Amino acid sequence: MRKCALVLQELERHFLEQSEAAAGPEGRYSRELGVLMAGTQDASEPVVSAARFLETCGENELLRAVDALRHALLEASGQAPADWDLINPRTGAPDPASRMVHQGMRVFLEDLRSPFNIGSIFRTADAFGVEELILSPSCADPGHPRAQRSAMGAVDLLPWKRLSLTDIARNEGLPLFALELGGQDIDSFSFPDKGIVILGSEELGISREARALSSNGIVSIPMAGAKGSLNVAVAFGILMYAWTRQCSRDLL
Repeated sequence: MRKCALVLQELERHFLEQSEAAAGPEGRYSRELGVLMAGTQDASEPVVSAARFLETCGENELLRAVDALRHALLEASGQAPADWDLINPRTGAPDPASRMVHQGMRVFLEDLRSPFNIGSIFRTADAFGVEELILSPSCADPGHPRAQRSAMGAVDLLPWKRLSLTDIARNEGLPLFALELGGQDIDSFSFPDKGIVILGSEELGISREARALSSNGIVSIPMAGAKGSLNVAVAFGILMYAWTRQCSRDLL
């Protein structure tokens, strides 16, 4: 099952890169794998169901059928997929020069330790047209394999550098504000047209120094749950939607 899942993974990548391949030998081979797995002794019901779908599906459903059987096999063989193991649906190498940006919208990451979160923030920042990401010296490496996986290529598209919080306050010349609990509701917060938002660490939030330097205030996302917290990368996506919506202007 594990070997079949690996083969299906490579076939899925191939179909994403060359959609016409589904009608060729690779498509027929995929269906033969479906026949094989449907007849495997003691195969679980989800595996048999996904295998039969692959065996009988139309050409336009082949990619989804391959994906369904691959994940059924991974689950049956005890391999729960991590987010960074999922196949990137975007193929090819995007051109960094094609990025459109909101000039003056920057993000400072203060001591984020998770490579997964770093990569996710890169991906979201690219999607919303952030001009630049600034990482504190203690942040995880954007080159880490887990960061690269969750960034889906955005690390190579988005300008970034490492600076200390002191350097940010002294040299960047833009208003600072922070995303943190206990601040002003995001719906009523007045975002600057240009500025740097500070995101604090997963464990400790923003530092006392970062709070003191946030001259444009603290913005918070209202929450109703008992836990009352969000993953930092998820919270960043909400913040960027609100910021770009309020300060809507032409992307350059």
